[in-house]
Amino acid sequence: MRVLSVVGNRPQFVKSAPLSVALRGRGIEEVLLHTGQHYDPSLSAVFFEELALPEPDVRLDLHTADVETMTPAIAEAVRAAEPGAVLVYGDTNSTLAGARAAVEAGVPVAHVEAGLRSGDLEMPEERNRIEVDRLSSVLFAPDEHSRETLAAEHVAGRVEVVGDVMADATMQFAPIARRRSRLLSELELTPARYIVATVHREANPRPARLTRIVDGLNALTEPVVFPVHPRTVTAVERDGLSLHEHVLLLPPLGYLDFAALASQARVVVTDSGGLQKEAYWYGVPCVTLRPSTEWVDTVSAGANRLVDDDPAALADAVALARMPAGRPQLYGDGKAATRIADLVSTLFSQ
Repeated sequence: MRVLSVVGNRPQFVKSAPLSVALRGRGIEEVLLHTGQHYDPSLSAVFFEELALPEPDVRLDLHTADVETMTPAIAEAVRAAEPGAVLVYGDTNSTLAGARAAVEAGVPVAHVEAGLRSGDLEMPEERNRIEVDRLSSVLFAPDEHSRETLAAEHVAGRVEVVGDVMADATMQFAPIARRRSRLLSELELTPARYIVATVHREANPRPARLTRIVDGLNALTEPVVFPVHPRTVTAVERDGLSLHEHVLLLPPLGYLDFAALASQARVVVTDSGGLQKEAYWYGVPCVTLRPSTEWVDTVSAGANRLVDDDPAALADAVALARMPAGRPQLYGDGKAATRIADLVSTLFSQ
C-alpha cells in the first residue's frame, strides 16, 4: 500500500523521521511531500541531511505559509500519487492545507498528534488543530487526555491513542546529538550552566510583545543561547531591539546541534509547543512565553511555567526553575511510530 506524508516545517521533519522508518518496516510505500513552508536551508534541507530522511518525492517549493496557495498544489500531488491515506502532522498551515487537499482529492486523512488543545482560539495553530481533527478519518492521539478532548468535540473519525512520535525521535536522536555535536565546546558552555531561548510563534515577534520578551531575556543573569528564527531576526532588526552581552545570538541550528544544546541546558525558555515536550523528556525545566499551552500536563507536573510576555515573571520563573523529582512519564514511551505504522497497515490496506 502507499501513503502520502505532508511535511513543511522543522518539527514535522523530526516527527516524520521515526514514522518513515516504521512505515518502510511494514512494507508501506511512503510518498513524502515537502510543501516548502519553511524554505530557509537552515530550517529545512539540513534536517533531511542530519536525520537521514529520504529526499522528498515531491517538493512544491511554494515558499509560503498561505493555506489557500498550498491546498490546490498538494491536492494535485495527492491525485497523482493515489495513496490510500494522507498523513499530516501537528498544527501548522501545511497540516491544514494537507488535510483540506486530501479531502478535496477524496483520500482519507490521518492526523498525527490529534486532540491537542490550548484553549486559545487566537492562536492560528489552535484553529488549525480543530479543523484538521474534524476533517480526519483517523486521529492518532498522544494520550488519553487528547482522546477525551476529541470525544467531547464529537469528531467523526476513529481515535487511537498511540503516544507521541516526538518522544520516539527525542529518545533516538538526543544521545546521538550529544556524542556528535561540538557546539558546547565551541561556545565554551558548561552543561547545566546556561539557558536556551527560542522565539518564533506568529504572535511573539510583534513589536510590543517582542520588546517585553527581550527585556525579560536581558534581565537574566546566566548566559542565554538564542538561536534566532528568521522571522524573529527580521523583527529584532525592524524594531531596533538590543540584547545584552550575556545573550548570544546564533543562526538557526541543525537538529542535532540544537538537541545537544537544549538537552544540556539548565532551563529552556520558549514559545514552541514541541520544545516544551522535548525539554520535559530531556529532564530540563521549561519557561513558556505564551499565556496557554496544549501540553498542560507539563505545567501540572511542575516542569513548565507559563509567563506570557511578562519580563519580571520570565526572570522569576527562570531563577526558580527546577525539574520535579519523580516526574511522571508523559506523552509516550518511544514506540508511537511502530503503533501508527501497524494501524496504517491495517486501517488503510483496502
